[in-house]
Amino acid sequence: MHEKHLYDYTIIRVVPRVEREEFINVGLMLFCKRQKYLRIQYQIPKEKIIAFCPKFDLEQLHINLEALVTICEGKKEGGPVAQFEKEERFRWISAVKSSSIQTSRPHAGFSANLDLTFDKLYNELVT
Repeated sequence: MHEKHLYDYTIIRVVPRVEREEFINVGLMLFCKRQKYLRIQYQIPKEKIIAFCPKFDLEQLHINLEALVTICEGKKEGGPVAQFEKEERFRWISAVKSSSIQTSRPHAGFSANLDLTFDKLYNELVT
């Protein structure tokens, strides 16, 4: 039997109108310290976002989400935060913010296959 590893995940949300506190799940980030695993993925459901806020800047949203990917992947273009250890990057991205991109509180679980778990959670919570 494969060993199961403790992981944390957070859902990435878009809040088209912060004052209304309504959100749309657009992505997922999963971290496992023991396996040194950190993965992020997102999609932009344009029609759904525009239904909430017709003037929402989708181009800026794409730029901002790509910045999170760059930081998550530890690329030097992501600046000083991208150079943090994986756990610190996960915690930085998942910190509570009052902006149009927010994350859920981290949730924990156990998995023997982190990629499979990521895909399952992404399909259940985002798509």
